[in-house]
Amino acid sequence: MPYTLADLKRGERAIIQDVSSINIPLKLLEMGCLPGNSVELVQLAPFQDPMYLNINGTHLAIRKETAIHILIDKIV
Repeated sequence: MPYTLADLKRGERAIIQDVSSINIPLKLLEMGCLPGNSVELVQLAPFQDPMYLNINGTHLAIRKETAIHILIDKIV
């Protein structure tokens, strides 16, 4: 079963495997949301949306509706 970025729990880390560029804003791709980059869920906002992430040292917040389009492999 493939995991998406929306499946991460606080403190979990993963490697981005695939990004559906049709559903992802270009700005996220420019900020490092690309296959092969590591990602960590730093914090969730109240009501669990948006997600505050660290992607290869870049901190950004994205909505869960966007996160479901980013496939990952969790790091155990």
